Amino acid sequence: MPDALEASLDRAASLCARRGAQLTELRRQVLRLVLESGQPVGAYALLDRLKASRAGAAPPTVYRALDFLVEQGLIHKVERLGAFIGCAEVEEHPDDCDCGAAHDHPHQFLICARCGGTMEISDPGVALALHRAAAAAGFALTRSTVEAEGLCAACRDAAG
Repeated sequence: MPDALEASLDRAASLCARRGAQLTELRRQVLRLVLESGQPVGAYALLDRLKASRAGAAPPTVYRALDFLVEQGLIHKVERLGAFIGCAEVEEHPDDCDCGAAHDHPHQFLICARCGGTMEISDPGVALALHRAAAAAGFALTRSTVEAEGLCAACRDAAG
């Protein structure tokens, strides 16, 4: 996993550089912590982990890094949980993609009400249905995130 994580971080740095942005060492550290968590993680949990290597880290430090990572499309904020999760597409993003600053994709989150596990899916059909419904209401949708709550397969199976 360390090699895969380093490859994801290097891809993120390359994406930022192609967009004229910089994945500073602090931003890279915060991104690493988000990706290592494997589940949505809150800003204060990240701050606690960051303090292990940066004793002077403060909430604004983490929030600025998180804002940058969200703006760059490297992570998503799961509003329902008030937490952040790595973007599945960035972790698998091809190195030779020249998608520019518009690296955005329709994303939806499936959140387990029992264990809190969160899965990102990217179903264009869901995004299209939402755009069509918004247009029918006279609304010009520019961005959307869908968060659906239910039970993951493991919790559903455990419930019998």
